[in-house]
Amino acid sequence: MLSPLPVRNGVNATRLRLPGSGPWPTVADYLLERFGHVDPAGILRRFQDGEIVGLGGQPLDAGTPLGRHDFIWYYRSLPEEEPIPFQARILHQDEHLIAVDKPHFLPTTPGGRFIQQSALVRLRNQTGIDELVPMHRLDRATAGVILFAVNPQTRGAYQSLFERREIRKGYQAVVPLAPGPGLETGKVLQAGDIIAERSPAQLRELIESLPLDFANRMTKVKGQLRSIVQDGEPNARTRISLAALGRSAGHFSGLPVALLDLDPLTGKTHQLRVHLASLGLGIINDAFYPRLWDLAPDDYDRPLQLLAKSIAFTDPLSGQARSFTSQQQLLEAPPAA
Repeated sequence: MLSPLPVRNGVNATRLRLPGSGPWPTVADYLLERFGHVDPAGILRRFQDGEIVGLGGQPLDAGTPLGRHDFIWYYRSLPEEEPIPFQARILHQDEHLIAVDKPHFLPTTPGGRFIQQSALVRLRNQTGIDELVPMHRLDRATAGVILFAVNPQTRGAYQSLFERREIRKGYQAVVPLAPGPGLETGKVLQAGDIIAERSPAQLRELIESLPLDFANRMTKVKGQLRSIVQDGEPNARTRISLAALGRSAGHFSGLPVALLDLDPLTGKTHQLRVHLASLGLGIINDAFYPRLWDLAPDDYDRPLQLLAKSIAFTDPLSGQARSFTSQQQLLEAPPAA
């Protein structure tokens, strides 16, 4: 259903489905009961100013009876946002696609306390293309390559590549190989969120055994922050390879670390983070796995050491092979030889 209101400052209007009937004589009465604890005067002012509209852009007033409209649209009041001090970089732009190199800490789409400080809204404002939508998402904590669709008429052809798993993604992660302050070295996440210990010798043996294909069973429960590891038939698979061994030159300078190449063969939520934590190779600065950290302000000196390094596919329109590679490097990775 197309919004009758245009994108404003890079942000879509909000759509709200109304009940067909109820104890509220008007739409305004319903909104005041549902949202009046936030800003009742602001709700009435929006009706007075014609800022709440129905299908076709018809403005509603405070006396519009409930039941006359199934949906309404309005612009949200945007929160005050602390600027995120990192910029996404456009790697490629044409009439159909934009490939972006997203930094750590920047969310892909607006939500919660991040609206203008999201990759989508920033990119819409930067390019002037209101029809932009992300083809997939990266966690706010994860950096790397994201594809955005430019043209609504050709968007479906690219989306079908994701549905048919014809997009090849490559990730990198840095994991610690020795204890350090705040590091969960050797902590193994098992079914039921049980934490076991893998010894330094076992870690070395594991690293020497790479590459390997790791699989387990994962599920995501609505309303819970973390994915859950379960017993049963595996539904999540990752190819894990060793890219480099050495010592960190970043925040954990001198710490023995491994840089890993990750090839997700399935696409479960937090799959790469869970799989490495399930091996005792929890990613440096992972606030979710193997244990959930206490909520704290972002520490820009300690980004999650996970990077969506590359994305490749056969273009459904031209038939040509296409690939895009992040220009970022993980802070804790060992220096290149």
